[in-house]
Amino acid sequence: MAHVPAAERRPQLIKAAIDLMTREGVAAGSTRAIAAELGVAQTTVHYTFGSKEDLYRAVMDQITDELVARVQRAAPANAGFEETFSAFAGALWGTVREPTSHHQLLSELTMFALRVPGLNEARQGHYRRVIEVTAQVITETAERTGQELTESPETVARFFLSGFDGLTMQVLVALPDETAEQRGLQALVAATVALAKGTLDLPDVPTA
Repeated sequence: MAHVPAAERRPQLIKAAIDLMTREGVAAGSTRAIAAELGVAQTTVHYTFGSKEDLYRAVMDQITDELVARVQRAAPANAGFEETFSAFAGALWGTVREPTSHHQLLSELTMFALRVPGLNEARQGHYRRVIEVTAQVITETAERTGQELTESPETVARFFLSGFDGLTMQVLVALPDETAEQRGLQALVAATVALAKGTLDLPDVPTA
């Protein structure tokens, strides 16, 4: 069998891992099973990535890249602040609702990474990047539309993502209710825009 360079084998193994775990779950993603999915020896996985954790990290990066690219393409060029952010949120929600987007697999991997010390850095890096991309969208949209922000873009991004993650978990673990989900998303977008503009009334909340 002809030798395949690691640089060429790497994306093949990442795709095989994504295909396998999307179909059968993260627990099925052993290096042996991933190697069998591609039809190569198990040693090929370790030669290319070093460890299963390194492969999982690459899978998380790949899926994140795909989702970020999709969401960034959705932003309208000449719309106002609220319309642009609504389009951004709608595109992101589309990745939750569309099975082929791998959003569910990314959520599973993120939860799995909580229990794997070798994946802790990958999990933090993934979420840090999601916050940065969201904050960048908010910043660029505000600059383009002339919208003054009363909170930092990162604060607005974290607020939005915390609510979005909650809506996502409801889809993944609860009975689907598209009407309630859509209303929840609309309310989240409205609250996020109000926070960004300074029109959201924030009460004092006791923390102890």
